[in-house]
Amino acid sequence: MDALQVISGATQIVSSMIAAIGALEQASRNIDEAPKRIQTLEEFVYELETLTRRIKQKHFHKLHNPQLENQIQSLNRLIERLHPNIMKAKRVASRSKIKNFAKIVWNSMIGDPLGKILNTMRYDLNWWLESQRLTEHVENVIETTARNIPVRLKINTDQGYPISNKCKYVRNLLEEDSCRSVILIVGLSGIGKSSLARQVASNLPSRFVDGAVELGFGQWCSRPACHGDKAEYQKRLARKFCKFLLQIGFWKKIKDEYCRDLEYVCFKLQEALVGKRLLILLDDVWEQDIVERFAKLYDNDCRYLVTSRNESVYEITEAYKVEVSKDDIREISKAVLLYHSHLREDELPEEAETLLERCGHHPLTVSVMGKALRKEKRAEKWEKAISNLSTYATCAPGPISYVNEKEAETTVTIFGSLEFSLEVMPMDSKRLFIALAALSWVEPLPEACLEAIWSVLGDENLFSLTFCKLIEGSLLMEVEPNSLYQVHDMVSLYLDSKTNESVKILLTDSNAEKRAFISPWLFIFGKETTRRISEQNIELSLSLLEEKQVGITLEAITQALEASMSISEYEASRAGFCKMLGPKIANLMSGSQDLIAVSSVAITNTFTNADYSEYLLSLETIGAIEKLANIVENCEEPLYQTNIFTILAKLAEFGNQGTTDEVLQRIPMSQLADLLSPHAEEWHDTVCATLMSLIKAGKSKAVEKMFDFEVDRSLIKLLEKESDVAQNHAIVILKALYELGGSANGSLQPSILNLLPWQARLRLEKFVLIDRNTLPSPKPQTFEDVLHKLLDSNEKLVLEAMQDLIPIIDEVEEPRIRDMILRSPLVERLSELLQNGQSDQNSLRSESAFILMKLASSGGEPCIKKFLEHDIISELIKMMQCKIPELQESAYTALHHMLFSNGGNLILTQILKTGLIERLVHSMENKSVKTREVSVHCILDILEVGNKMCLERLFSLQVVEKFVKIEKGTGGSGEYVVGFLKGISKSKHLTTAERKVAKQQVVRKVKATFKGHKFETRVLAALDACISEGSKGSSGSGNRNRS
Repeated sequence: MDALQVISGATQIVSSMIAAIGALEQASRNIDEAPKRIQTLEEFVYELETLTRRIKQKHFHKLHNPQLENQIQSLNRLIERLHPNIMKAKRVASRSKIKNFAKIVWNSMIGDPLGKILNTMRYDLNWWLESQRLTEHVENVIETTARNIPVRLKINTDQGYPISNKCKYVRNLLEEDSCRSVILIVGLSGIGKSSLARQVASNLPSRFVDGAVELGFGQWCSRPACHGDKAEYQKRLARKFCKFLLQIGFWKKIKDEYCRDLEYVCFKLQEALVGKRLLILLDDVWEQDIVERFAKLYDNDCRYLVTSRNESVYEITEAYKVEVSKDDIREISKAVLLYHSHLREDELPEEAETLLERCGHHPLTVSVMGKALRKEKRAEKWEKAISNLSTYATCAPGPISYVNEKEAETTVTIFGSLEFSLEVMPMDSKRLFIALAALSWVEPLPEACLEAIWSVLGDENLFSLTFCKLIEGSLLMEVEPNSLYQVHDMVSLYLDSKTNESVKILLTDSNAEKRAFISPWLFIFGKETTRRISEQNIELSLSLLEEKQVGITLEAITQALEASMSISEYEASRAGFCKMLGPKIANLMSGSQDLIAVSSVAITNTFTNADYSEYLLSLETIGAIEKLANIVENCEEPLYQTNIFTILAKLAEFGNQGTTDEVLQRIPMSQLADLLSPHAEEWHDTVCATLMSLIKAGKSKAVEKMFDFEVDRSLIKLLEKESDVAQNHAIVILKALYELGGSANGSLQPSILNLLPWQARLRLEKFVLIDRNTLPSPKPQTFEDVLHKLLDSNEKLVLEAMQDLIPIIDEVEEPRIRDMILRSPLVERLSELLQNGQSDQNSLRSESAFILMKLASSGGEPCIKKFLEHDIISELIKMMQCKIPELQESAYTALHHMLFSNGGNLILTQILKTGLIERLVHSMENKSVKTREVSVHCILDILEVGNKMCLERLFSLQVVEKFVKIEKGTGGSGEYVVGFLKGISKSKHLTTAERKVAKQQVVRKVKATFKGHKFETRVLAALDACISEGSKGSSGSGNRNRS
């Protein structure tokens, strides 16, 4: 529930309480009714308390504003005044119960005292309503105030890190006007610099009215990590700065071109921070110029907390340096140990002090040892831990080259604590942790990747038990709520020393089948050295053609791709696999039926149209069509059937005419029609994509064969009974069939069309078998006559002309009529009528939109190009945002039909290039219900007709997050976010694997935005139900046995 609903509810409750007081006065005539009325008042007060809490939760980051705080406090004061009066009324009513034998006695004993109490309560309630000045719209007062207040950004503290004197010291520095803009927190690795900075930033001095924001860099954003490549370093730095601009709300999205221009992004940084009072935490900085770029920004009152373990950063002359020393960590080390060991101070054995000394009071070391000794009170166990820590520290691998000499001792102690933590863990957890060293920890990793690593080591059923030990030991950290995991930078440093050991475990000592499985995962998620070895393994596996190994590798490629975190990450990995698979495709398709079936799944998940065009032609020379057709005829597994159908269709689409004819002759069309059964919905998107490829390649020949096998009848059954996703697939194919084969060949009846949603009716209406006995128009007119009336200023004549235009436009497919229309001023005139803003001209605007829609439907791309010349798309979107529902509906209907017409790609391009998409996304938050509705529908249309770049654009515009916001304000049914998932399912430009990755990205965004909200469970359940409907056909056949 958002604030508008909450405060509206508060107003209603208060008004209801006033009415309830009147009812309580009436109860003075009936002793039995008084307690019930008082209980109703109590319930009202409880509801007010609940609503007040919701308001504070909703605007938690804005409560620093005095006006908003005062308005909320007014509700609290009202509640405080009501409580004692209700208690008094209850006491009066309870005393009267013994007097219920006569109404006179009741009136004489409690009438006056209760009346006084009721008058006081009525006064209090009226006082509250009047104090808000807008009796019926109190919710608008508070929401308007909150909406106009910038969010005060907040940083959370690290759990288990106590407030130290050093925290207070740094905070005092920030409060000083004379303090330098940069405070550099320095100290040994893992000594708690970041935790100290977050502790300070979580409890800000009042001067930082805009709050605090954290931006982490790490070694990834350094020159050594880029191997001296200046361009790559600047690109990574620009990407980080872009993320910062997104965090503070200056940008709503990040465009790829911004990430390539560091100077432009720095210019935007300057613009974004003008007048701001932010505390900016720059964490784990490795390069001096990062801090300098922030420090030189002007016209702001920002301060910068910088943490670094790189000595070159220490040389920044304008920075105030604060060192975290051993004395500082000695102050807090016991508190850290208590937190992680889950012990009280009186439960700690005496050896705890010795352990702290041996750990050097180092927070990271102490926390790791504390976790390893959780709830352990026996002194001998602590003594053994101290002894083992010394041993492990002595034997620990030496520091990596970039650790300076001063940190060497601390580093080996930390490594020793990690070794001890591993030693007390079960052997399975230890082996899993060492194996994780093969992965790149620059970014958080998905749980599916870690589970794949474990599957090489042990029983898959034990993964959760083994994995949780690493979480408990602080060796892995979960990034809520997306099932992503990361490690502390010192843990990552430790794992770097174990890379060779992990490669030995996963790729050297494991058997051939396990290597075949894990190599694709390491190719995507592994370190650079691991990636190279994995690539060689994949190449070798595909070349040797040992069928079981190849099958495992191909299945793992599909699974690893589906674990990608975004479409862009998926695309990069897909391209890498395609380079390995493409040259081997002829050999793969020359193998056994099982190998061909598995290969077909991998190919359809990795190939784009460009890849099909480049590599599939090699299949023409090996008799692949005959072999594939035979396999699919004898195959009963729909997964393999649909993927082989896809490859056959792509052979027809990208092969020569002879190949196309052979495919159309051999492909078992009856099986394709069977896969359109209502009971096989999970395969419909793949089958429909196959049909479209066949229609595109074979044109009238393909359409004729589809009519022969009654494919159109199968599609019409989907129109009658199935979900909107299935209906969409059916509409697209039927439209293509009828455009090439004619509606006379089809079976589409008006009775069926009437059952469809209006969008479907509009797209299919011209293909319906019409009644041939319908009389022609009694007054046929020439186009010139109609155009003359249309150009008239008389509204009645113009409307008549529009009606007369319809039969002419229905014939616009004929080149002569189309050219006549396009050479005329018709489109220009319709554009003028569309722009007429006078209220008495609404019917003209609506009819103009309808005529333009008919032109787009019948005239296709040539008419669309003419529309673009007159900026009609922009005008329709403006019309969608007006305040007249009929016009909004007309404009959306027209634009919807244009997007799905033959020239719809031109309209989509204009919407994306001219900023119209931003206007539509902004309208999703409009106060008008109708404006929100048509904007949401239009965005879902764009999603459906768009490609991967379009989907990424919608993600960057935070469309999913805006859908979540709508869900929160409309009851949380899941309708909007499920609609977005269905739009992805309907998109004909995405492969099955791309759809799955995109849906996972949507779910992660919804979980992150909905976390902790009362509708979270309901909406996530709706998402799960939607995804599960079509999940069976979206992946491989599962993991093979990798013994």
